[in-house]
Amino acid sequence: MRPLPLPAALAVVVLGGVASAAQGVVNAELGERTGDPVLGAVVNNLGGCLIVLAGLAVVPSMRAGLAGLRRAGLSWWSYLGGLGGAVIVLTAPVVVPALGVAVFTIAQVAGGSLGGLAVDRGGLAAGGRLPLTVPRVAGALLGVGAVALAQLGRPVGDLAVGLVLLSVVGGLAVSLQSALNGRVAAGIGPAAGLAVNFVVSTTVIGAVAVVAGSLADQPRWPTQWWLYVGGVFGVGIVLALLVGVRAAGVLRTGLALVAGQLGGALLLDLALPGGPGVRLPVLAGAVLTLLAVLVAGVRRRAPARVAVERERDPDGRLVG
Repeated sequence: MRPLPLPAALAVVVLGGVASAAQGVVNAELGERTGDPVLGAVVNNLGGCLIVLAGLAVVPSMRAGLAGLRRAGLSWWSYLGGLGGAVIVLTAPVVVPALGVAVFTIAQVAGGSLGGLAVDRGGLAAGGRLPLTVPRVAGALLGVGAVALAQLGRPVGDLAVGLVLLSVVGGLAVSLQSALNGRVAAGIGPAAGLAVNFVVSTTVIGAVAVVAGSLADQPRWPTQWWLYVGGVFGVGIVLALLVGVRAAGVLRTGLALVAGQLGGALLLDLALPGGPGVRLPVLAGAVLTLLAVLVAGVRRRAPARVAVERERDPDGRLVG
């Protein structure tokens, strides 16, 4: 499958960010009603796996993609992108109650921006190496500043250094997830990248749930159907990241995702009963993050070619 044109790919990632905002609300609400935040992650990933299995049953290209795993010749670590998704899904329930949404989000975006710069510079994604230029660094810093602006007025917990660093690690993990899933998608196909992501992430989250004892008790499962659609959003997010990384690299894809998350948060504030309505800091943060996407894509002009000076004879006339 050919990569989408850059504007279309970034638009898809922004929509993926909107889905990410909705997924966060759904998973948090499910975790709160069941009394265990890990259960929200478990249901989210199981839902994603069921969608992938349904796709395998009805879409021949998905089965062909998985059949090509053995012939792909990719390194074993290329298939571990789902670990990144598992890390961020499991980190949030631990960090947010202690630090607050604001500090967690800013630290996560900082980690994602640093990770995006490093992954692109190291050529870990399928698109190859992207240089560490001034516009790219400026775009990353502008993205962090935009998210910090968007969080003005949000509650801030005690600044535990360890939890802040854990949030940064979560952002780094998402960058690695985007890069590794992109490698699999480029080598085998996006359907295979999607399937591998959910198999790995669901296995990890399930193991954590078993160790934490989340599955030992029988929680009271709520009856509202919309609390169980997190997996649908998750599939959309992973597909959006696959599309974006192939066209724009990890850094710009991550910034576009954050812009969509802020835009989605604005829409949810307007749509949900009792929501705060339009919050100017969030609106300004979303606009600045989109600006960061543009700034990070600025390319330096190629140096002008210097004309070779032609030789002159002793009388000053050009020779040749």
